[in-house]
Amino acid sequence: MKVSKRSKENFKKVDSKKDYKINEAIDLVKGLSNCKFDESVDVAVRLGVDPRHSDQMVRGTVVLPHGTGKKVRVLVLTKGAKEEEAKEAGADHVGFDEMIKKIQEGWFDFDIVIATPDVMSEVGKLGKILGTRGLMPNPKSGTVTNDISKVVKEVKAGKIQFRVDKAGIVHASIGKSSFDETKLQENLKAFLSMIVKLKPSSAKGQYVKSVYMSSTMSPGVRIDRNEVAAL
Repeated sequence: MKVSKRSKENFKKVDSKKDYKINEAIDLVKGLSNCKFDESVDVAVRLGVDPRHSDQMVRGTVVLPHGTGKKVRVLVLTKGAKEEEAKEAGADHVGFDEMIKKIQEGWFDFDIVIATPDVMSEVGKLGKILGTRGLMPNPKSGTVTNDISKVVKEVKAGKIQFRVDKAGIVHASIGKSSFDETKLQENLKAFLSMIVKLKPSSAKGQYVKSVYMSSTMSPGVRIDRNEVAAL
């Protein structure tokens, strides 16, 4: 694969053997974000867990203080009075039967699905469709709730979901390269603090094995694990 001149120059600016302090990593990643569009700033955390065991499954949510910089499209699956509550809270799509039918027909014009407990027996039928895309509502992630207004507002304000993958890595977008250093640092610390907090009691040895930050088009910058552990 042909590597662009810009990419070659960016790789030269990153010391692959160095563990960068959080503020250094943010400054470097912002400096590497030199495309014509506002790149996302992403974080990948490799954990010392075995996701095959349910008691080592790391998943959760966190409200980023400054949001992700992305417009989040929210779908609420519910019936009755909760529909109006969801609309007033700012949900982009609200309903049930008609929404279920559209999803079954291949519609996915949304980023997150929130549902009330009373409809989950029917929503469960969409498991194969929504589950493979990581969109299935789940009580553990807070997306199955009767407090629709609160959850919709949190998601719109910057609440993100995360889940460790089969390789033991948690991925998340924590902002845009146009964010200033303070906003990115506060978002990053909020995310990493939650990861540390969710350490399974059954996880043995080194929990946080590595943390890399990058923008959409930049190489990864490794963050000092000791600084993460101290959060």
